[in-house]
Amino acid sequence: MATDYDAPRKNDDESNDDSIEELKGRRNESAAPAVDEDEAEAADSYELPGADLSGEELSVRVLPRQADEFTCASCFLVKHRSQIDHVEGTLIICKECAAA
Repeated sequence: MATDYDAPRKNDDESNDDSIEELKGRRNESAAPAVDEDEAEAADSYELPGADLSGEELSVRVLPRQADEFTCASCFLVKHRSQIDHVEGTLIICKECAAA
């Protein structure tokens, strides 16, 4: 049995075609934002650069460098030994800094 794959296919499920006006209405309904947010209220929650943070306290537990970590001589970040790209004398360079 030969089948024409270029011919349009009709299913019984597609028999209730919607009008173009109804489809446009659905599109406009779905494009409306779900939450109306007050811009001024949202802006109050953001901290601007240079804001006075002198009254804030941080509680961070700092761990010493582990035996399987190194400090990159270029970016000064502590990284795992698997990130070593090369060693220049006593300086260890990470893969990210070597790629840049």
